[in-house]
Amino acid sequence: MNKKWKINDTQTDTAEKISKEFNISRLVANIIANKGLKDKKEIEIFLNPTRKDFYDPFLMPDMEKAVERIVKAINNKEKITIYGDYDVDGITSSTVLSRFLEERGVKPDIYIPDRINEGYGLNQNAIKSIAENKTNLIITVDCGITAGKEVEFAKELNMDVVVTDHHEPGTEIPNTIAVVDCKRKDNKYPFSELAGVGVAFKTAHALLEKYNKLEFISEILPYVAVGTVADIVPLIGENRYLVTKGLELISAGKHYGITRLLESAGYKGQITSEQIAFGI
Repeated sequence: MNKKWKINDTQTDTAEKISKEFNISRLVANIIANKGLKDKKEIEIFLNPTRKDFYDPFLMPDMEKAVERIVKAINNKEKITIYGDYDVDGITSSTVLSRFLEERGVKPDIYIPDRINEGYGLNQNAIKSIAENKTNLIITVDCGITAGKEVEFAKELNMDVVVTDHHEPGTEIPNTIAVVDCKRKDNKYPFSELAGVGVAFKTAHALLEKYNKLEFISEILPYVAVGTVADIVPLIGENRYLVTKGLELISAGKHYGITRLLESAGYKGQITSEQIAFGI
């Protein structure tokens, strides 16, 4: 495969203005300008992201319906299966929702399809297997937005499906209880560049609000940072905070497993997105 470097044009005037207004180096100002950030608030969030810059998760399509169905499953002690993807984004997405459910006293099954034999997304053989394990509710993460036929098949086997995804929808979205995806045409969520783990996180965020347990966010942010970096989504807007705070928590040794992985890769102390991408 032939590859060609694309060099961004230096936006001299814009970078100079940003450099002076925010008292930052021209190098950083150039990066900000090349990301297309011109609004003062956007630039402030980029430079100093904080949790107050979080958007309301209930602005996402069907989030209220998704939360209502998941809470019902928790209350009724239903069998829940999280259906993920085999890449880092899918695995961390699965982990985020699994950790939340475990905090609520529910031990979900997690289904990760085989990369070679099953490929990406839902498939009927997997759904049959999940049904045989007496699952009542499937929650998809990082997949499902184009799986209309597979969702219908799951419903025929008496399973409800909640879809959470970040990929572009097809001409029709699955006909199911809830389809949470900020790339839907009817989306009102202000930021559409979340990774799959970002959408899974916002689903957990909405659920934690319902349970008044927002302090648990710090327990899952390290996974969100890893998945967001690995999926190479733009590190602007809400992604910027998710990665910045997640890396701070990892650097502080707040996540035992990720810390041990990084140490085995030879990284210690302050952790960067590059070390996450190439170390983990």
